[in-house]
Amino acid sequence: MRVLVTRPEPDASRSAAALRARGHAVDLMPLLRVEAVTDADLGDGPWGGVLITSASAARAIDAHARKGELLALPVFAVGRRSADAARAAGFSAVTSADGDADDLAALVAARVAPGAPLLYLAGEDRAADLVGALGAHDLAVRITVVYRAVMETRLAPEIRAALAAGTIEAVLHYSRRSAQAFVEALAVAGLPAGSLAVRHYCLSAQMAEPLRGAGIGEVRVAARPDEAALFELVG
Repeated sequence: MRVLVTRPEPDASRSAAALRARGHAVDLMPLLRVEAVTDADLGDGPWGGVLITSASAARAIDAHARKGELLALPVFAVGRRSADAARAAGFSAVTSADGDADDLAALVAARVAPGAPLLYLAGEDRAADLVGALGAHDLAVRITVVYRAVMETRLAPEIRAALAAGTIEAVLHYSRRSAQAFVEALAVAGLPAGSLAVRHYCLSAQMAEPLRGAGIGEVRVAARPDEAALFELVG
């Protein structure tokens, strides 16, 4: 199958390599560009732990001048990829929820007693209300934006041509924001979202909402919000 991967680098190349190993032909068209906020205000603490819902957050804090102040803290990550990125950044006490934001909130509520607030290293745009979920358990959270994802809404000419011709058979979406960027890129390119002969594979139903809202009919959602489940769906 010819597959288009729209996630940002460096994850796009890693996903492409895994898909090619499964026999797929892969095109890369990252529709988000991740920028670290190098002067993010981490506050003064003390912190009861660190929350990470994206590998991009771990990579962003890795370049922060005050990273060393956080390394001894326990880290609670939404999934295995973000947990691996946290370990690569130098954190040693890392626990993965192996799921989505609701799973992360449940994990933290079970492991952390109310007390010192948690430091959430977040992106500028957040789909889930992790702070609200933890607030229901009397856990205070400080949000510090350490990265932002900038949309790219222009398709490369060869990608536009392949989508129009129907030779790209599937598009993989790893975030709601990248799915929204894809919809906007189609509009900029003058391609009718609802009539393209392409299947869309998403990590979650929430990520699929911009596609379905644009009238795209063939949208499939992975059984679990992780890449292994997404690849199982693709086949």
